[in-house]
Amino acid sequence: MKLDTAFFDKLSRLHLSMGQRTSMNLTGNRKSMQKGTSMEFSDFREYMAGDDIRRIDWNAYGRLDRLYVKEYMEEKEAVVSILIDTSASMDYGTKKKGELACTLAAALAYLGLNNMDRVLVYDMKNMQQPFMAGGGKRALPRLVEWLSQCTFDGTTDISAAVRQLPAKGTGITVIISDFLQEEFVQDDAESTESAVTKLLRFLAYRRQKSVLLHTLAGEELSVNMTGNLIGTKNFIDMEDESTLRLTVDAASIRVYEKALGEFLGQLERACAKNGAFYAVCSTEQDIYRLIFEDLRMLYDG
Repeated sequence: MKLDTAFFDKLSRLHLSMGQRTSMNLTGNRKSMQKGTSMEFSDFREYMAGDDIRRIDWNAYGRLDRLYVKEYMEEKEAVVSILIDTSASMDYGTKKKGELACTLAAALAYLGLNNMDRVLVYDMKNMQQPFMAGGGKRALPRLVEWLSQCTFDGTTDISAAVRQLPAKGTGITVIISDFLQEEFVQDDAESTESAVTKLLRFLAYRRQKSVLLHTLAGEELSVNMTGNLIGTKNFIDMEDESTLRLTVDAASIRVYEKALGEFLGQLERACAKNGAFYAVCSTEQDIYRLIFEDLRMLYDG
């Protein structure tokens, strides 16, 4: 990750959008459904014995001859959970998908930390030992160090990883993955959408705003007809090391591009139907444009 001070300074002006109010019991910068003592006015209610007399609205008493107190929204801490797919397929590309995944995780975690949220970053292969931090952006160096130790190998099970998330109340769950897993990559469009829908419905049940960042290498999104790729080749699966012999030519590339478009479309439709945020993140994209423009709908300001 090569992110400079100017990048984080610009990032500090933004806030992750919750899309719903939190009900956590920790102090932070999120507006809760509970009533409290922050300075943001919420509503009036009739005075009851034991209420703080400093909250009485004397203007209302003068008009209505009844005592009313002012209520304010209480600020609470939200939980931002970020899951990184660390399978071997994420180690692919001239510019590695895994490196982009860590950069995205660092940026979104910083937004949460800067807003005094509780941030948890998970390696999907080891859900029991996440990076946990709160208390502000001073935790960023520790996060960067944790991310630098992530290894991209073996396999992951995205759905199983998500179901291991602890129930911590309302929050945001971000999944960063290439989604190149059998349950998502299927010929049957309905089966693919169903697998994503089950995942998103589980998160909705857990009161989570879902964010899916589909991280792909530039070579996966745009196949180059030149070079050593063209011809009959042995393709080795990076995760299970199985071999498939294919002839790569213009016709087979068109078939691949059509299948890729359908795959991306299936994920996008499932997310749209279930109120989740979805974005394709290419390793070839400029990181400033990706974070500050393409993911702009994730932020409040």
